[in-house]
Amino acid sequence: MEVQFEGILVECIQGDISSQEGFDIVVNAANAQLMPGGGVAGAIHRTAGPGLALECRALAPIRPGEAVITSGHDLPNRHLIHCLGPVYGIDEPSGELLASCYRNALRLAEENELNSIAFPAISTGVFGYPIQDAARVAFKTISDEAASLRHLKRIRFVLYSESDLEEHTKAMNEVARLWDRFRVS
Repeated sequence: MEVQFEGILVECIQGDISSQEGFDIVVNAANAQLMPGGGVAGAIHRTAGPGLALECRALAPIRPGEAVITSGHDLPNRHLIHCLGPVYGIDEPSGELLASCYRNALRLAEENELNSIAFPAISTGVFGYPIQDAARVAFKTISDEAASLRHLKRIRFVLYSESDLEEHTKAMNEVARLWDRFRVS
């Protein structure tokens, strides 16, 4: 499923975030130390190779809502953006911190003049953010930022499970309907 915000193609697929060929950049749902772990961070570090952990050492630690950029190493992508999402119920205000992750990742992609970015569902794994709420935050942030994006033309959400894909597709469509309804032509 796909929609357009200000001429930017936004899509959702089920798959592996560490194997997104044809994208300039993928986003890592990182831990504060930017080191290998479980979930998304583990998959990305395993695929990227040991050079990624070496590069990340100098950039850590980061705080919830922050994002940093590295090279993609052995990934099929030139770059990685590492975002530390909020731990739900602990890092507050969680909605603002999660929106900051997406906003900061989009800004880093723009600053580096990148055309395509692939996101995982940040904070929805071990950080416990409810998938429906997280998806709404993600798509609302993208729709809010779309008018300011000059280089990005394609945004993909890569979801691990079918149920995550369904929730993201539903949230994407809801935000797209609202955006179309209130957009000034």
